[in-house]
Amino acid sequence: MRLIGLDPGLRNTGWGVIAVQGNRLTHIADGVVRSNAKRPLAERLMELHDGLAAVIHEHQPDEAAVEETFVNANPASTLKLGQARGIALLVPAEFGLPVGEYPPNLVKKTVVGSGHAAKEQMQMMVQTLLPGCDVKSADAADALAIAICHAQHRRVRAVVAAMETAS
Repeated sequence: MRLIGLDPGLRNTGWGVIAVQGNRLTHIADGVVRSNAKRPLAERLMELHDGLAAVIHEHQPDEAAVEETFVNANPASTLKLGQARGIALLVPAEFGLPVGEYPPNLVKKTVVGSGHAAKEQMQMMVQTLLPGCDVKSADAADALAIAICHAQHRRVRAVVAAMETAS
């Protein structure tokens, strides 16, 4: 099974694709879809849409996971991030993929063991959990962490569902 993690941002949306086979995770690809800050908002959102659609078309994931919006003190920034997140939710849905959503602290806790881990810790753990992966971008590392989080939590949901079916 292939999973894609998406770390939405209006300027840079990170993406990371992993393969999951039992407990084994394998790095497939990662990168960043960028929008041109000089263009109008609608055009920037279309750039993100088209870039993510190309990534999904190329890598054919089975499921997607998107980080929930981190609300900060600047309402305008939060709104723009929310619009980019809308694109990150829309594109996988257009391809018929189920989409999981995870808060940033849960992603950090799942991958590093601490909900307040630093970006450097996240990047190091992603490279540890995905041997041979050489992530050059913090956005792509975050996206891979989101995919890893989804892999772990979907496994737990499957076990719980099997237990409920058996009883």
